[in-house]
Amino acid sequence: MLQLVPVRSDVFPAAPSHSSSAACSRLTCLPSRRRHAALSHSALPRDRPAATSPFPPKVDLSKDIQHWETLKSEEKYFISHVLAFFAASDGIVNENLVERFSQEVQVTEARCFYGFQIAMENIHSEMYSLLIDTYIKDPKEREFLFNAIETLPCVKKKADWALRWIGDNEATYGERVVAFAAVEGIFFSGSFASIFWLKKRGLMPGLTFSNELISRDEGLHCDFACLMFKHLVHKPSEEKVKEIIINAVRIEQEFLTEALPVKLIGMNCTLMKQYIEFVADRLMLELGFSKIFRVENPFDFMENISLEGKTNFFEKRVGEYQRMGVMSSPTENSFTLDADF
Repeated sequence: MLQLVPVRSDVFPAAPSHSSSAACSRLTCLPSRRRHAALSHSALPRDRPAATSPFPPKVDLSKDIQHWETLKSEEKYFISHVLAFFAASDGIVNENLVERFSQEVQVTEARCFYGFQIAMENIHSEMYSLLIDTYIKDPKEREFLFNAIETLPCVKKKADWALRWIGDNEATYGERVVAFAAVEGIFFSGSFASIFWLKKRGLMPGLTFSNELISRDEGLHCDFACLMFKHLVHKPSEEKVKEIIINAVRIEQEFLTEALPVKLIGMNCTLMKQYIEFVADRLMLELGFSKIFRVENPFDFMENISLEGKTNFFEKRVGEYQRMGVMSSPTENSFTLDADF
């Protein structure tokens, strides 16, 4: 079984950007960190991303443009602001991976996973940027959305919460693992569900398809965070974990029921609050603790979109992003990562 222990300062140097006095915020494994100990650390390779290619599948957005023009103004407002949050949040997740986790964790298999995750988050962010570019034609509005952390208070509040954990030199690694499991497992959950609501209505097939695949990737990342947490020798107390999770739940509930209410797209705000609590309970179980809220899943349509599904954004056939913009032919206006230069 994988054994994680605090890194002694006389064995491994502290991370250059964020030194911490908390001993359990530096982790390593007992065997050599220079090799892939696939047999002795069998739990980690089984949970790393299945993909070997960094390229995304084809996502056809041609029908989305037609649907976009038929949406109500409040529906457009909601979708564009959710996409702005997604585009900004993937960058924050990567900042944590690069600045903190990849420097603190010395388990080779875990560092390998983090490398995959960084690449995946970059592709997700690019996809969200492409969606904004495709739907929003006004350059000023696009710029406003791309700078959502500075321009949108509701996005800034969620971003600030995550950024505080990145910069917290007193918090242990275990506490920060829980916090970022909450970012990917709770902060994304309601927004993912709101996009799936559009799928239930038969709207925006390109958006909902990419959302489905990306949501499964994020579920994988959240699962890996829980796996790392379970292997920690020095874990935060259950009370501390509950405090982090409840804080994240309240922020997400406020985001989708007050700041950017899902009623804009015809969803029930009370049920959305319950769904976020349901997701939080599932995360608590994955971390090895008891449920907090003990509520049922109020959204039957989400039962068909398991975040633990085996298909993710990187397991589809390699192709190109495709969008429908100014030109009438989808093939005339596409973005591809395999062009000849």
